[in-house]
Amino acid sequence: MNRYSALTCFVLGALAATGFAPLDLWPLTLVAFALWMKIVHDAPTLRSALWRGWVFGVGHFTVNNNWFQHAFDFQDAMPPVLGYFAAVGLALYLAVFPMLAGGLAWRIARRPGAPDATFVFVFAAAWIATEWLRATLFTGYAWDPLSVVWLPAIGVARLSAWIGTYALSGVTILAAGALLMLAVRRWTLPAVALPALGLAALSALWTNAPPPAAGTPLVRVVQPDIGQEDRSETDGERVLTALEKLSGQGGATPRLVVWPEGVVRDYVEDGYPFYAYGWSSPLYLRRRMARLLGPQDILLIGGTALEFNARDQISGAANSVFALDAQARLRGRYDKAHLVPYGEYLPMPWLLKPLGLARLVPGDIDFTSGKGPANLTLPGFGSIGMQICYEIIFSGEVVDRAHRPRILFNPSNDAWFGKWGPPQHLAQARMRAIEEGLPILRATPTGISAIIAADGRLVAAVPHETAGAIEQPMPSALPPTLFSRVGNAMAAIVAALMLASAVALRRRQR
Repeated sequence: MNRYSALTCFVLGALAATGFAPLDLWPLTLVAFALWMKIVHDAPTLRSALWRGWVFGVGHFTVNNNWFQHAFDFQDAMPPVLGYFAAVGLALYLAVFPMLAGGLAWRIARRPGAPDATFVFVFAAAWIATEWLRATLFTGYAWDPLSVVWLPAIGVARLSAWIGTYALSGVTILAAGALLMLAVRRWTLPAVALPALGLAALSALWTNAPPPAAGTPLVRVVQPDIGQEDRSETDGERVLTALEKLSGQGGATPRLVVWPEGVVRDYVEDGYPFYAYGWSSPLYLRRRMARLLGPQDILLIGGTALEFNARDQISGAANSVFALDAQARLRGRYDKAHLVPYGEYLPMPWLLKPLGLARLVPGDIDFTSGKGPANLTLPGFGSIGMQICYEIIFSGEVVDRAHRPRILFNPSNDAWFGKWGPPQHLAQARMRAIEEGLPILRATPTGISAIIAADGRLVAAVPHETAGAIEQPMPSALPPTLFSRVGNAMAAIVAALMLASAVALRRRQR
């Protein structure tokens, strides 16, 4: 492939990234994908098609994951400049998946002449498979699947309640392919796909989740706007005071008050060896926080739980959510199950530590994973599902299907994520709400904190880098969606239907 073609693919990949939050230029994403699909189709060899797919992916993921660099600004063990290399290095790996999708489409369905609908259907099925693979291999990197670009046209995004995120990404490829078919004067696919997506988009005008019933408990989401650089071991009192000021006062109506991940540094559990607490007292801390609560209120706190061996030495830690009642009692604990590699633990430490690499979360002890997804059953509120930070991005993995919760709580620490990461993280939480038909409470230290309805609408939000709190009646859940019952088997079903359509079209052309 000549330099001009390589540059074109790189630029198209970068332009495709502008359809995601915070820019939300989703029509530009469709056009960029349509042009890239044409360039892949016109590749003279499989090797050239793979190369065009990989260069597109490098441009796409370099722009889309630019926030990744910001996490290194808070890491003392490694220089911040390493973040730029890490962001590009991640893009070099992630580009493999668009490369595979383009290569499969070229190998299976490419024919001489202009692209046809068969090529588009195979491309869409290949995209579903490779996007699912990206979210699965090596613990998975599911950030920003293509279907997230539809949230500004939320009626289309709500198709994920039926088919899920990965299958909807395949439908997005069909939409881009329909634009390509218009350009090459093939009318059948555009005549079907584009009006159908238009009707789906318009459906948002008359399909919304029902309002909460009378007497519904309240939920209060707190955002203190305290950045990562302001949460050292000596800042605990200032952070706790900020949280207290925003937590409101309890009353006759029960409130579920939720705090973000990563803001309470002192330990709230009893039973640790005395040396673990330093000058802090878990009982004093719990009583202080319990004074904020009404008699029927519950406070959900993001914190750290320690594990000890038989010699009372710290052997591990968990990233946890604790439930505290008005009597200063802990009513339950959830430990994060899907940990972030290189963030909460360092893979292959025997190799990477001698190279000077460290995990991004401060501390010397790697986190250990809990069992999830899981719920906490809280008096007056029912079953509350827990998904800490990064866990919320994994489609089909956020709910205990045997014990469907009433609502999901997603505390996060998005202060690591720069300007682009927080709105992208929020968008993915909204997709989980749509897929599962469950409302979501999202609390972060610096934003964007939000109450999300079960249909993906934002009920209320605190903007990025703003201190504030929002209090609303707990949103209602919807009946279980098709996706909540079937899960990511829907991705395989939709991909198989697309391949069957491709076969039928090819036979008809003969």
